[in-house]
Amino acid sequence: MMRKSLLASSISACLLLSACSLAPVYNRPDAKTDANFRQFGDTKTERSAEQGNEQIKDRWWEDLGDPVLNGLVDDALKNNQDLLRATARVDQFAATLQTTRSAYFPQIGYAAGAGRDKIPPLGATTRLNAGLTADWEIDLFGRVRSASDAAKAELLSSEENRQAVILSLVTSVAAGYVNLRSLDLQLEIAINTAKTREDALDLFRRRHEGGVVSGVEYAQQESEYEAARAAIPDARQAIAIAENNLAVLTGRSSAQIPRGKAIDQLRLAAPPEGLPSELLERRPDLRSAEQAMIAANARIGEARSQYFPQISLTGLFGGTSNDFDNLFDAPSRTWRYAGSITGPIFRFGAIKGQVNAAHARQRELLAVYQSAIQNAFADTDRSLSQVQTTQERLEAQTRQVGALSRYAKLARMRYDGGYTSYIDVLDAERSLFTVQLSHAQSQADTVIAVINLYKALGGSWIEHADPQRQQEQQEQQQEQKNEQQAQGAAPAAAPVTPAPSSTPSASTTP
Repeated sequence: MMRKSLLASSISACLLLSACSLAPVYNRPDAKTDANFRQFGDTKTERSAEQGNEQIKDRWWEDLGDPVLNGLVDDALKNNQDLLRATARVDQFAATLQTTRSAYFPQIGYAAGAGRDKIPPLGATTRLNAGLTADWEIDLFGRVRSASDAAKAELLSSEENRQAVILSLVTSVAAGYVNLRSLDLQLEIAINTAKTREDALDLFRRRHEGGVVSGVEYAQQESEYEAARAAIPDARQAIAIAENNLAVLTGRSSAQIPRGKAIDQLRLAAPPEGLPSELLERRPDLRSAEQAMIAANARIGEARSQYFPQISLTGLFGGTSNDFDNLFDAPSRTWRYAGSITGPIFRFGAIKGQVNAAHARQRELLAVYQSAIQNAFADTDRSLSQVQTTQERLEAQTRQVGALSRYAKLARMRYDGGYTSYIDVLDAERSLFTVQLSHAQSQADTVIAVINLYKALGGSWIEHADPQRQQEQQEQQQEQKNEQQAQGAAPAAAPVTPAPSSTPSASTTP
């Protein structure tokens, strides 16, 4: 009884001591950044990070008002291979964490054997044995805990990487669809221009044959007609590339992409001005980089623990007998428990090398984290600038298209009246055609600039777009509905929205 009490006390003491860790205390590095991003105009409104995040809609792409685009985004979230691969990678890290944490507990197993030997003058005998085994490493110096902390951080990092795939996927589908609709308009402009110039060329052919226009004017008109025709296959090739890209993103086997609203009907409002820099903490690439840094910090403790001894407990309870019928009887029972301690003496720098490598890895990931912060601010600042500049360019090109349309009409009237040469007509029509194509692209650029801003900011909308979270929410609602029906209560009218994942804390103590 005293031995059992002593053993229980020893185990309890070891469990308490196993709470220590040799990893450095993690503190989030300070990021020296401006309080706010570049502002629109002269607005100086400041918001908190929570207020700024609330200003970003959960499914902002639906504001474009195109059901076809909404369906493409949903297809991508269900069928995209990169997202499926990222999800599988998260499952791998979850399994690794489960395996690592199992070392906290005794490893229970079984063992059985049989043998026959002959020892003169006793003769031949048969030996049977069976029993349960237990092995347990007492994590006195935090090796298992450091490994578990690192595995947990790596799991969280992989989950943030999956969130980054969702962010890139949604924004790429939205931008790709908007660009496709712009290319459709450019093809339409090229076809209409070629048809108009073909009609003009037929007229010039008859006039040339009648001696009314010169061969130079006829050749000039023919050149403009062929220029418009040459733009048609270029536009069709660009459309085919855009459709194939969308097919890959959405997991479609066919490159036939349905169409919805025209490009001039697609409008997307930008988030409000005065967004705080703390909002970037919701970006998955920053969160992933920080979790990777936390994992590297824990790996330092795992490497340091090799300097210290490993303490293990082993036990056996079973039976040994010459007869199977008596193997589990009381007289045949056997038991054994023991402890062992192993540690390094001379490793000739092997452990030191691993510790130095862990420190170097931590410094490397610190640089990655700081670089991610700088890139996040650069992306956001660039996107804010593009939202403003693309809108200004579109407005200027809209006015330019109107002016060139009037110029081409007046030039044609003056030429028909004999007041000017055909060079003025060609110059006006050529300029109008070029600006019409640029205007169609600028319409897409203004929308894509806002899409890129949503991409740069990140935010909780990524979690709401996550198909796994949507499935969990549906399952939770179904469970609550079943419980209410079982209790005879009416189903809840409002759906339950899961709380967004918390931002990593500023400091943790392993």
